[in-house]
Amino acid sequence: MATQSLYRRYRPRRFAELKGQDHVVRALRNAVINNREGQAYLFSGPRGTGKTSTARILAKVLNCEKLKDGEPCGKCNSCLSIDAGSSYDVLELDAASNNGVDNMRDLIERAALGNPGRHRVFILDEVHMLSKPAEAALLKTLEEPPDHVVFVLATTDPQKVSETIRSRTQHLQFHLLPLQELKEHVRWVVSDAKLVVSEDAIDRVVQLGAGSVRDTLSALELVVASGGDVEEQISLDEFIEAFIDHDPGRALAAVGAAVQFGADPRALTEDVVRYLRDAFLSLMAPELVQLPKERAEIVGDQARRMGATGVVRAIEVLGDVLIEIRHAPDARLLLEVAVVKLTRQNLSADVASLMARIERLESGVTAIRDSTGPISRPSLVDPTTGRTKLGGRASATMPSVGQTARPTQTEVKPEPQPETKPKVSEAAKPTAVIGDAEIKSVWSEVVAAQKPIVRALYSAVTVNECKDGVLTLGAPSEMHITKSNEHLQTLIESLHKIAGKKLEVKFVVAAAKRGKSASGAPEQDDYDAVEDISETTKAPTGKVSSPIDELAKAFPGSKIIDDKK
Repeated sequence: MATQSLYRRYRPRRFAELKGQDHVVRALRNAVINNREGQAYLFSGPRGTGKTSTARILAKVLNCEKLKDGEPCGKCNSCLSIDAGSSYDVLELDAASNNGVDNMRDLIERAALGNPGRHRVFILDEVHMLSKPAEAALLKTLEEPPDHVVFVLATTDPQKVSETIRSRTQHLQFHLLPLQELKEHVRWVVSDAKLVVSEDAIDRVVQLGAGSVRDTLSALELVVASGGDVEEQISLDEFIEAFIDHDPGRALAAVGAAVQFGADPRALTEDVVRYLRDAFLSLMAPELVQLPKERAEIVGDQARRMGATGVVRAIEVLGDVLIEIRHAPDARLLLEVAVVKLTRQNLSADVASLMARIERLESGVTAIRDSTGPISRPSLVDPTTGRTKLGGRASATMPSVGQTARPTQTEVKPEPQPETKPKVSEAAKPTAVIGDAEIKSVWSEVVAAQKPIVRALYSAVTVNECKDGVLTLGAPSEMHITKSNEHLQTLIESLHKIAGKKLEVKFVVAAAKRGKSASGAPEQDDYDAVEDISETTKAPTGKVSSPIDELAKAFPGSKIIDDKK
């Protein structure tokens, strides 16, 4: 005689034995205690979370002869027959294999018959597999069932159940168990069944179960049959981390290790796609992720680091592999090529790959800007003239012909504090107060000690006279005076340091030709930089055609009509 499986041996037979579904137990127990049980329930949730077991417990509660506090006694004839599967009060039907309209009509006919107990419970498993005619046949009976009939519909995909059926049922959702609670349950089963299993094996079993009690106990049974120790297997996290780090070596090593442990390439690809689906849902609709809380957090973090574009592209590439792998002579080779494509994006020129690369670059630029602020680069300066080259700002950011642009580290200078004084060399500090007549001789030192923009402005300004503490400066234009006044306080402080006294500064427009200041410096409209005139190109000489002449050349044989009369 075959040994009974662990998940059947430890199937819950009372509400108190149901793990991780306290909200469902509370609702059903209170309904039975208060005689307010419904006539149709919809149990939905991942596989192995106790939907069918709860339906059987509910059937026992509704027909128990010695009910106490909403719990079945487990000893009366009704409870024993339900546990043995021989009760006339409970009818279980697998809707996946009995999904036709004839099956539903037969079920409806049975619902009208009498039964020995108080209630007759119909349990329809995988109800989302019913055909449309079968749903229509069931709908009327769900709406007005006989008084002694209770329907319990179970499904792993409630979205596929029609809205009309869901609206006629009390919908209770089952959840996957947290890893810690599941581990404690496994330890209790190991202790109660007197199994010999290592702690590492228990951790591995819980991880493989992923929150499903039935899957966990099935994995535990396999471990026990293998001697109590679980063989090390490759984790799917290895693939995801390799995709995130763009490490093809790590991805290929993960494929090789998984195949070495006996994994089929097609089944391995399906597992990775299923994992990526959870990552995709964690970004788009976290409430649809059917994972334990701790595992869902890990998958969500990996999905954020991988990015939505990267996750979608990985699903598409591996999905194509699943189609091609059916007729491939070497399925492993297709999988290896796919993971290399996903880790080396420059090997693929498809739109999804380019979008993933752009998203990665944008995230990197955003991170740099967040940490360093706006990036600015200084203009190029001609060392022979000390002036900014024409087009210096553009050439500082664009690579030359035949040269590959390389990332450069930008030096970020701290913002000057309001109390910061312009730096002046120690040699410029006076030992005595300078007279008004000597101000002209130190003017060049004052200008040279300024910041580039101030130095550019005041290099075009001349000293007219200094008398009675008033320094008169000549500027090329009124616009130049307005711009110079913005930095006047900085200049006055520098004069005070060098001359040893405070001076009042007054501007006048210098009597000079346009294009030359009183000091001979070129006059500019752009005060951000002094451009090198030597780099300009002379315009061609000769007669310039008028617009009318050019128009006449464009239309030979045309005649110009003067309409100004």
